[in-house]
Amino acid sequence: MQTGEIVTFFNKTGKYVGEITACHPDRYLVKTLAVLKHPMQGDLHHPKETDVPFFHERKALAFREQTNIPLKMVKPFDGEVPDYSKSLQDAFNKLYDELMSANTPFSLKSIECLENILKEYETMYSIKR
Repeated sequence: MQTGEIVTFFNKTGKYVGEITACHPDRYLVKTLAVLKHPMQGDLHHPKETDVPFFHERKALAFREQTNIPLKMVKPFDGEVPDYSKSLQDAFNKLYDELMSANTPFSLKSIECLENILKEYETMYSIKR
């Protein structure tokens, strides 16, 4: 892959569409263009557990935010790049709905985090639930 190529990539538990802006031997620098899957909340090392030292509140990468991604986490993207705000809203609502239907201690704690994140999304991207 090369600079300027549109790709999908994973960062923590989120999946995104982005543009490669720099190539390094072990990673790509990728600019975020859309959100395909909103990151999960909580501790990555103890997934779906609530009794952890710190239950992380994870926002999606921001529009045009650049991040270094290992080569194996980047794949070519085929199709039209979705609008960032619309893709964020869709990914957020999908995760929120999945958590609401689970009705577990983990899902309830995650929903609390998402409610806090939503306040920022509403301000920055006009995202609605």
